[in-house]
Amino acid sequence: MKKAENIIVGISIGDLNGIGSEVVLKTFEDNRMLELCTPVIFANVKTLSFLRKSFESTALLHGIDNLSQILTGKINVLNVWRENINLEYGVNDPVVGEFAIKSFVTATNALKSGEIDVLVTAPINKYNIQSEEFKFPGHTDYLNQELEGNALMLMVKDNLRVGLLTDHVPVNEVASHLTEALIKQKIETVRQSLIQDFSINKPKIAVLGLNPHAGDGGVIGKEDEMIIRPVIKKMFEKGTMVFSQYPADRFFGSGQYEKYDAVIAAYHDQGLVPFKTLSFGGGVNYTAGLDKIRTSPDHGTAYDIAGKDKADFNSFKEAVYLAIDIYNSRNQYAEISKKPLKTKEKHL
Repeated sequence: MKKAENIIVGISIGDLNGIGSEVVLKTFEDNRMLELCTPVIFANVKTLSFLRKSFESTALLHGIDNLSQILTGKINVLNVWRENINLEYGVNDPVVGEFAIKSFVTATNALKSGEIDVLVTAPINKYNIQSEEFKFPGHTDYLNQELEGNALMLMVKDNLRVGLLTDHVPVNEVASHLTEALIKQKIETVRQSLIQDFSINKPKIAVLGLNPHAGDGGVIGKEDEMIIRPVIKKMFEKGTMVFSQYPADRFFGSGQYEKYDAVIAAYHDQGLVPFKTLSFGGGVNYTAGLDKIRTSPDHGTAYDIAGKDKADFNSFKEAVYLAIDIYNSRNQYAEISKKPLKTKEKHL
């Protein structure tokens, strides 16, 4: 297993007109972070040196031109581009979006090839990244195509973990996306992630109802009784500790979530509104279900405060911590899985 400082954390820089560069550099101003990992920022050292003056960062940057030049104990910046970029904080600029994607795609390729161990992504603007070469709603969809497995957005804050049956789907289309195959896949992805990524041997999972009051026995919509409940019943009978369907309106406020290792919501806002309320800006977005590890902060580009030295970097720092923790957990799980338990020899 790698020593802590040799775990290479790749970082895609995100939208340079947002708060991404600020939260990244502020995270690594603390030299103790360099004892936990070796960061590699996919950007340009001159660009970041210029930006860090805006928020008076004390981070010392080490520019490199290829990944063989990575040094431990340094904030490495891989020069992904050489061009000068016209930057203006708070502006939605498609040119800046192109550089965000250049950083992300290059970092993803390094993740696939094993040149970095984990990937932490700074926020992008989902509108200005669109082009003929990149037609994805965001990071997760691209990673799902490029990596092995089935991606699932799992929001994490300490022991609070919230996954989704559907993510970036319009509310009026959510019910039509819910199938037996989808529900089973999402629950199984969460269960496996809890085991290998969070070292929970027998995870307990709660599933929220789609409709108000989980359908009230079919009075308020049929989906809970006809689609969701039968799948969960089958999985429970086969040994998966999954429980349903809890009315979403009282599940978090009553503290019921504390009894479970993860909660699966039916749609985006049903899960993320309570999660972000409870996580107080320290939550992390983890892409579970893939063969590689990617995390990100739970916030966006925050154009309104970009360049004003006001960004809270706690969520990004937590994303780095979580990526490292999951990397270690996966290695331990792999080690345990390949070593059968030794039985004592019987003596006649």
